[in-house]
Amino acid sequence: MFVCSCFQVTEAQVQQHAENGACTPRQIASACKAGTDCGSCVRRIQAILGRGACPRREQAEQGEQVLTARLDEAA
Repeated sequence: MFVCSCFQVTEAQVQQHAENGACTPRQIASACKAGTDCGSCVRRIQAILGRGACPRREQAEQGEQVLTARLDEAA
């Protein structure tokens, strides 16, 4: 199921980015562009991120850089 229709980003892709350390919609946008065009998916992304613990949330809250690689680059 698409979360972001503008860039064809699926819920599974957002979840994968979250597992790789993306803890905020902005970090998801950096990883796959979701939420950067019309913005209608940002609330959905927030909901997905809010479902589970972010493995690197503590690092992000302390100001450490916790960026993720783009999925298409990892393949």
